[in-house]
Amino acid sequence: MTKELAGMYAALMTGLSDAGEFDPQRQRNINDYVLRQGLAGLYVGGSSGESGLLTADELLVQQEVVFASAASTGTRLIAHVGMPNLRDSIRLARQAQKLGYHALSALPPHSYPFSDEEVFGYYQALAAATDLPLIVYEIPLRTGRPLPLNLLVRLLDLRNVIGIKYTSTDLFKYSLLRKRQPQKLFYYGFDEIYAAAGMLGTDGGIGTTYNLLGRLYLAIDQAIRADDLARAKVLQIVSQDFVEVLLETGVLPGMKAAFRVIGVDCGPTRAPMALAVADAEERMRAVLARPAVKEWLA
Repeated sequence: MTKELAGMYAALMTGLSDAGEFDPQRQRNINDYVLRQGLAGLYVGGSSGESGLLTADELLVQQEVVFASAASTGTRLIAHVGMPNLRDSIRLARQAQKLGYHALSALPPHSYPFSDEEVFGYYQALAAATDLPLIVYEIPLRTGRPLPLNLLVRLLDLRNVIGIKYTSTDLFKYSLLRKRQPQKLFYYGFDEIYAAAGMLGTDGGIGTTYNLLGRLYLAIDQAIRADDLARAKVLQIVSQDFVEVLLETGVLPGMKAAFRVIGVDCGPTRAPMALAVADAEERMRAVLARPAVKEWLA
C-alpha cells in the first residue's frame, strides 16, 4: 500500500463563492480540471486550499465533495487534517477514513511556539486516531521554524507514519533524513525546484501549481526517473518562469486568476488574502499564452 501512494499530487485549491463562502460547485469545477491531468492524486484541505482560513466544518464538507468527484477515477486521495488544535485534526482524520481516503497528512501544530515534545505528542496522537497511513510535514515557511533532524527521524518512526512532505530548501537535511529513513516515502513540496530534490531521490511531489500545470510536473518527474537531466532542467525552467509571475500576483490569488483566464470558475480567495497587483489576470493571461507554458495546460 505504501508504494502505491507514491507519485505526483496536486495540493488542491478551494472553490469559494463571490462572498467568500465555500462553494461546492466551484470546488467541483476545480476538481474536474485537476482530475483530467493524470496525476497520482489530490492532497485535499492543505495550505493551497486555504485551510488556515477555513473552518473545520467547511473542510469536512470539502472532503465529501472531493471524494465524490474522484471516487470513480482511481485517483489517490490524501486528506490534510492539520488544524490549530488536535481535536479538530482528529475529527477531520476520522471522517476521511470513513469516506475512504487513502492517507492523511498534517502540518505540525503552529499557532504557538510549541516545543519539540509537543509537536511529537501531536503527531503521536493523530497517528493513533485512525488506521490510515500518515504523512508528516516539514514546512518552515508556514510554521516559522524548521523541525530538527532528530525530531523528524522520531516522527517517521511512529506507528502509521509512512513518509513526509518536505517543503524546505534545506536539501542537505533532506538527504540526511532520507539516509536515516530510507524505507519511508519522501514527497517534495517546492514546485519551482522539484528537479533539485528529484536528483537526490523523491517518491513524488505535492504542489500548488500542479493544479494548473500538473502535466508539466509529471514530465519533470518522468525525465528525472529516466536520467534525462537535460530535459528535466528545461522543463523546470518552464515551471520557474510561471512561478516568477505568480509570485508577483500573490500565489493563491494568482492561481485563481489563472484559472479564471482559462475559463475555470473557482471564485476568489478568502479575505484577508488578496491579489497583490490590480492587473493579475492580465499577467496570468500573458504567461499562460507563452507556448512553453500553454502546451502543458489540460
